[in-house]
Amino acid sequence: MCTVTFIPVRDNIYITSNRDEKHWRSNALPPGIHAGQSGNLLFPKDGDAGGTWIAAHENGHAIVFLNGAFVRHTPQPPYRKSRGLILLDLLDDATDPVQRFKEISLDGIEPFTAVVWMGRLFECRWDGEKKHMTPLAATAPHIWSSATLYDEKVVKKRKSWFNKWLQKHPAPTPDDILHFHQFTGDGDAHNDLRMNRNGQVFTVSVTQLALTDEITRMHYLDLKNNNAFTEQLIVEKTMAGR
Repeated sequence: MCTVTFIPVRDNIYITSNRDEKHWRSNALPPGIHAGQSGNLLFPKDGDAGGTWIAAHENGHAIVFLNGAFVRHTPQPPYRKSRGLILLDLLDDATDPVQRFKEISLDGIEPFTAVVWMGRLFECRWDGEKKHMTPLAATAPHIWSSATLYDEKVVKKRKSWFNKWLQKHPAPTPDDILHFHQFTGDGDAHNDLRMNRNGQVFTVSVTQLALTDEITRMHYLDLKNNNAFTEQLIVEKTMAGR
């Protein structure tokens, strides 16, 4: 839930997420198709709370979460509900996840940033007190870094890495993007894209969504156990909100 890129390439949308977690967190379950109230959902499942940090709906919508909103916050548990379950609440509104974000009560929920794809691109942030919604250009690449782990200086440095990489890879392949997420940095293990802070917090997985009008593929790299999984979800034309 800590580094995310959005990259449009011709008729494909690639959303890729590095999950940085504390060493004591349970292993996530690899991607699977789960029945929601409004249709099938594709996501890896958190081993503790049962939610997720990245998911796609069979109508073509997708959401990925990052921890925190704009600045680092002080956690104040217990929280009413896991953010990973909030993600599923938003995505399971098949018509408009952004409208659901506007309506849902987030009192007692830890701050987060949601990147929402529904044929259009939105950034939705909950800072613990107020909701913030921003439409973004879906024709341009974007990168986000979690406010809970990376300060403004590091966020700018990571954007610089991203921009330089895009100059060399103007139409990257899925493998190019996965390589970027695993091997980009300047040798500072605390802040490289694949990070490791003394074995206490580190990148445990990289998850990539490849979205087209016909099919959604999820590729999941379990870096903690050196495994890889791929699952796919057919986009239902009658449900597509694109």
